[in-house]
Amino acid sequence: MRRVALIALLCLPAALLAQLPKHTRSAEPNAVARTFLSYGQPYGGWLLQAFDSIPETRYGFRPTPPQQSVGFIAQHLERANYQLCSTIGGQADVPSAKDSLADTIRARWPKDTLIARVRASLQFCRAAVERLTDAQLADEFTVDTPNGPQTVLRARYLMLLITDLAEHYSQIAGYMRLMGMVPPSAWGRAGR
Repeated sequence: MRRVALIALLCLPAALLAQLPKHTRSAEPNAVARTFLSYGQPYGGWLLQAFDSIPETRYGFRPTPPQQSVGFIAQHLERANYQLCSTIGGQADVPSAKDSLADTIRARWPKDTLIARVRASLQFCRAAVERLTDAQLADEFTVDTPNGPQTVLRARYLMLLITDLAEHYSQIAGYMRLMGMVPPSAWGRAGR
């Protein structure tokens, strides 16, 4: 069942690509991989704008005690981006000594530090996807899961990246609304 769902997800960019004029499609090498990149770009940009517009004094905000704070989401997003995109692009992230600090410590870093680190992780991801060829989307990996080893396609990590960016943007947008702020995706309609 999972393989069928993954194949369906792989077909979505191809179906969208098929709707482009033929002269556009033939001129674009690795268009399916580029389609994934274009789906992730708005979320990464909106996340950076959101983190930038939230006052540093609100980086400890979380709607309820069990939920993550704004700062925690930023540091988590950075690490998740590096982990996913190392697999996508086949180039390892080289963590620094600061990366071994506990998540709760990194979540309290200054706003500028957190934003710079999220931005760098998004740039790392962009470079990984730009190097990717359409043929590599079908590369198989064996990964450990709670149910034991599982064989997955490289395309799965692209879907995980885009889903993670979209989910965290939704999370931050909800936090912004609770703080009385308008999230970046609505700025054109409601102003800042």
